[in-house]
Amino acid sequence: MIKNISEYLIDHNIKPSYPRIKIYEYLVTKKNHPTVDEIYSELVKELPTLSKTTVYNTLDLLIDANIARVVTIEENETRYDADISDHGHFKCEKCGHVFDFQIHVESIETKNLDGFKINEKNVYYKGICPKCLLNKN
Repeated sequence: MIKNISEYLIDHNIKPSYPRIKIYEYLVTKKNHPTVDEIYSELVKELPTLSKTTVYNTLDLLIDANIARVVTIEENETRYDADISDHGHFKCEKCGHVFDFQIHVESIETKNLDGFKINEKNVYYKGICPKCLLNKN
């Protein structure tokens, strides 16, 4: 867990403005793989002058600094994650929740990619989570 978000942002060459601190803090503490709309809707209550442009620009800075990443499981839905370690994502097709799961990405066999430079590795699964399976609606 990051103890001082302001210092962490400075260490990654990001000026720690209050909106940037709050946006990154939201990503780190909520761990809910939010969309821009979800981040904006939650934080505008505390920061009435916050704009979606600020959210987008801050997320771009965090991604460029390699302290957040984009999670795109559905074509029309971009989510964000402050956990940049190798792990997979599972999206429940009923409730829409995105879950992290541990996976050893390096152990996945990638035949026919010799000579390729891989910049990013993502593992996405879709299905029904245990909670939704219990509530067969």
